[in-house]
Amino acid sequence: MKHSPFLVPTDGKPVKLSKYDPTFTGKYKNAEETSEKLQKGIAKVAKLQDILYAQNTYGLLIIIQAMDAAGKDSAVKHVFSGVNPQGCTVVNFKAPSALELDRDYLWRAHKDMPERGGIGIFNRSYYEEVLIARVHPKILENQQLPDEARHKHIWQDRFEQINAFEKHLVQNGILVLKFFLNVSKGEQKRRFLERIDNPDKNWKFALSDVEERGYWNDYQRAYEDVFTNTSTKFAPWYIIPADNKWFTRIVLNDVITDTLEKLKLHYPEISKEQRAALQEAKETLLKEKN
Repeated sequence: MKHSPFLVPTDGKPVKLSKYDPTFTGKYKNAEETSEKLQKGIAKVAKLQDILYAQNTYGLLIIIQAMDAAGKDSAVKHVFSGVNPQGCTVVNFKAPSALELDRDYLWRAHKDMPERGGIGIFNRSYYEEVLIARVHPKILENQQLPDEARHKHIWQDRFEQINAFEKHLVQNGILVLKFFLNVSKGEQKRRFLERIDNPDKNWKFALSDVEERGYWNDYQRAYEDVFTNTSTKFAPWYIIPADNKWFTRIVLNDVITDTLEKLKLHYPEISKEQRAALQEAKETLLKEKN
């Protein structure tokens, strides 16, 4: 993937979600057409993760943001179904605890960063602090901020803080990929109704989901501001069509694979002394009597 059509520009010009089609599926018409490609992609990600883990130089942070019912969980489940759990962690960002509220809003993200050789997936992230906290001002009121931090430019301040944070990560070998799963309002409604009508999916539905749907336009504007201000060359945003989950998974897989391949990963090379020690160990094993 030399240039992804889903990559958000990094020139600072206003981003409009209306220009991104949630139903887009490119040259594909259905899931059957992408099944083999996805399976090969899953295997490729697994292989690249194995080398990433062995080399132990880089880490990869994947941030997935979306409106409710956009398919975040299922995307993670499918795209990373082949990776070694030892080298991959998933963190779900929910309402901050009392412990977390006593610290700056990036603290809980930093403590859960992937280690070198690892892949960390944030299901929602510190971006909630410029999204839900912006749509619901009462959340900000409960964050125990000093008076001088509560001003009309707080969101711009946070964009700058987040950019600096992500630049720090990248400069220290932790790559950052950010995905917004772009589901349409109509498809979200369909999925909500399915969760209500299907007893096996009732547990996925919460009354608050409908309440949050009432703020749809506010969230769209907040997301647009996020993309405009925090899609950078070192930590870009990708707006992924999400009305068809099978296509969402293909795009995620392609971008992640392309990013890892560009690192030119390789298994660690051993010295002559280490190779000689390996040969000696081999000879010792071969001499053993079964």
